[in-house]
Amino acid sequence: MLLTQVQHISSVSRVSRFQRAPARHVLPLLGLWLAIFLGSLFSPPLLDDADATHAQAARAMVTTGDWVTLHVDGVRYLEKPPLPYWLVALSFCVFGCNTFAVHLPMALAVLALTALGYGWARRAFGTRTAFYTALATLTCTGVFLFTRIFIPEALLSLFLCTALYTFLLSLAPSYEVSSRPKSTRTGAPIGRSLPEWGGLPGAVERPASWAGPYIMWTALALAVLTKGFIALVFFFGTALAYLALTGTWRDWRRLKPFTGVLLFLLIAAPWHILAALRNPAVAMPPGLGFPPRAGWTWFYLYNEHIARFLSQRIPRDYNKLPGYLYWSLHLVWLFPWSLFAPLAVIFGWRRRRSLRTLSETHGGRTALLLAIYSALILVFFSISTNQEYYTFPIYLPLLMLLCAALASTEHTYDIDRTLRRTILAGHIAYTVLGLAVAAALAYGLWSARTLAFVPDIGDLLAHRGVGDYTLAMSHFFDLTGPSFAALRLPASLALIAFAVGPATAWVLRHRREHFAATVSVALTSAIFLIAAHAALDRFAPMLSSQDFAERIDDLRTQNLIPPDTDILLYGDQSYGSSIPFYLNQRVELVDGASSSMLFGSVFPDAPKIFLKPEELFAAWGHGRRKILFVPLEKRDEVDRLLGSNQIILEETSGKLLITDRPLATPLTASYR
Repeated sequence: MLLTQVQHISSVSRVSRFQRAPARHVLPLLGLWLAIFLGSLFSPPLLDDADATHAQAARAMVTTGDWVTLHVDGVRYLEKPPLPYWLVALSFCVFGCNTFAVHLPMALAVLALTALGYGWARRAFGTRTAFYTALATLTCTGVFLFTRIFIPEALLSLFLCTALYTFLLSLAPSYEVSSRPKSTRTGAPIGRSLPEWGGLPGAVERPASWAGPYIMWTALALAVLTKGFIALVFFFGTALAYLALTGTWRDWRRLKPFTGVLLFLLIAAPWHILAALRNPAVAMPPGLGFPPRAGWTWFYLYNEHIARFLSQRIPRDYNKLPGYLYWSLHLVWLFPWSLFAPLAVIFGWRRRRSLRTLSETHGGRTALLLAIYSALILVFFSISTNQEYYTFPIYLPLLMLLCAALASTEHTYDIDRTLRRTILAGHIAYTVLGLAVAAALAYGLWSARTLAFVPDIGDLLAHRGVGDYTLAMSHFFDLTGPSFAALRLPASLALIAFAVGPATAWVLRHRREHFAATVSVALTSAIFLIAAHAALDRFAPMLSSQDFAERIDDLRTQNLIPPDTDILLYGDQSYGSSIPFYLNQRVELVDGASSSMLFGSVFPDAPKIFLKPEELFAAWGHGRRKILFVPLEKRDEVDRLLGSNQIILEETSGKLLITDRPLATPLTASYR
């Protein structure tokens, strides 16, 4: 028994040293990032719609040398600011034009966001909160889900949070420099330990750096080049509210507004000026809803910012989530850490103080700033048009606040009955939910035990109207019995994780092994996310059209089609945007001057790639060979247009690749 006690004391001592040593956190966190995000660099291939569309825009920068105006399929693409595309274009220059190069900048942005959250949380709340914040950032569902595709939200979050962090540091009270004790050995000032926001020691105040304001203005300029002027609304709305509530508006000179604004303009202004000059107003055809003359200035500054907020953007190719979904889905995006949200609410309410008292510690200032910032973004997008991932920039702030409450509650676990019951309620909910998910997965696997493995899961789902899905989690409805036959490995892995992980974390919490309990929550989520990525790979034939591009390449290699074969996509290019990327060639669009291609298609220099259905019908079977990609959503329309005059080259997940005449070797084609 004595030996057991000694071993326990030794184990606790090792854990305690690990918790207090930031250097020891690097390898575990880096390993977790690699486990979850490394696979996404290579698979699945680029997905149709935004993923491959944005990759085309980045590739056009490399091939055309135009780093100002974005182009997709040769058409001006004026919706987005350029920084994410610059980064991917640079990645193309180093690694070549492939899936890895597209997704690398976004994965690195997640790693940088994790490091920023760790550093900020450690300074404000202590080392344990810092480690928990990094774990939560890497393992929450939203960060995983919305970095599978090439969208700029991770970069925007990184730059906005960097700007807010350095804003806070720039306003650090002067006493932090003058009142800190000095080392008796070196005479150098040492950090002054202050209570955490939640009462835990460990947060360290340091003097503000002269570079802080300039880093802030630089990060803000990069945020504008990443997502547009909405970044200014979020930053200045938060900053002004913070200055007013804390009474620190008199310290505005510490933000270096004059030289800082000059630096901001030096970084952000050149692209905006060049974009306006290179994309002047041109005459707009009637009937599209555009003004008589419009160019980049109208489309980008008004249509993409003001009109989008007012739900008047042209074209209307976006959704607005119902209010109940908009708010409740954040429990999904922050899962599993959102299960402890009631703990954070109770914790924050109990520690409410006068604003001036709250602002006397870095932890208090951080809590207030992040609360203002998160509330502003949530309210803004509840009014504006929105997509599920638009609130991505609040994930890190909310996770930081939640982890601060969690770490502090662990410290007072035995003396605060209410918080103890609240944290245990989160574990009970996690365990019940985990067992329910495990049971559902077990049932699905059992029902599919006699079914044959189907390589293309899309063939099982083509009749289910998947083209109508608009929510990121919609494909969970595709987990039918036949689907499990194609998902046995990831479903089994997820089953084990949910059957064991949540219950293990609950038991560890009950035994007061708090650090191990929280780490168990993170590891359970990590295993599930790895399984989810494996499942996403199985859905790749349905979500990407890379295999159609490979089929066309094979036909050319075998000399079954001539090199000058016309490649066409039916409908908007987003239906099959991975085809032109992987073929590295321009394609023609039938009835495709819509959505993101609509505004650019009316410029005089737009390539002649837009055909009407009747033009396709007239040219089908005449002139150069034609190969047409038909998305699932357009099959009935193409059948009515072309009838039986189609030769199927490939069919995957309900999508077709057809041609207008037999191949050189008839055995390679089937007739219908």
